[in-house]
Amino acid sequence: MNTSWLQSCILGGAMLLSGGLAKMVTPTTKLSDSRPPMVLAEAIPSKFGDWEEDREQVSAVVNPTAAAEIARIYAQTLSRTYVNKDGERIMLSIAYGTDQSDNLSVHFPEGCYVGQGFAIGATTRGGLDTSVGKVPVARLVASMNSRNEPITYWVVVGDKAVDSSWEMKKVKLKYALRGEIPDATLMRVSNITGDVEHGYRLQQQFVSAMLASMKPDARYHFSGQKK
Repeated sequence: MNTSWLQSCILGGAMLLSGGLAKMVTPTTKLSDSRPPMVLAEAIPSKFGDWEEDREQVSAVVNPTAAAEIARIYAQTLSRTYVNKDGERIMLSIAYGTDQSDNLSVHFPEGCYVGQGFAIGATTRGGLDTSVGKVPVARLVASMNSRNEPITYWVVVGDKAVDSSWEMKKVKLKYALRGEIPDATLMRVSNITGDVEHGYRLQQQFVSAMLASMKPDARYHFSGQKK
């Protein structure tokens, strides 16, 4: 018997069961209430390693979704463009939500980009090697006219980094069974380039330098890595 298929069936059954249990046990405790407040603009350095914020280029960052939806779902968002000494730019977009109830769950980039008229390629998943360990990430390329944008993203749900909505649901279920509502942080980096592989390498360097520059608590919050 296929082990992965069996595991999926078991998990699917658990999720259906949790739906029935929700009527009897509804999570009410927000994990974010037990943590120190997180201010994105202060937690993310404006300068680190070979990178410095380029305040003139923030308009190049694609908003994760419509403004009204952003205000409804997220407690905070942050969009910045960074430039290195060679003039190469990386766009950083972060969205933080304190309440990951089903109707307030973070929106993944695939749907957001398509909703704004971009064509997107297949999403691939794997580990991103960083200065603090391997972070599970998803990658895709969005394009519109002459704009070609390789994208790397991940979501930290509570204390765990995930690379897909399916993995996010599994983590949320674990918290729900403990009576807790997790928070979540969507991390997205991208750049505009026709050389996709170079774009991904540059993103890896950027993420590694960014995480290395953070204080331990912030690093854990944004990567799910305790190192």
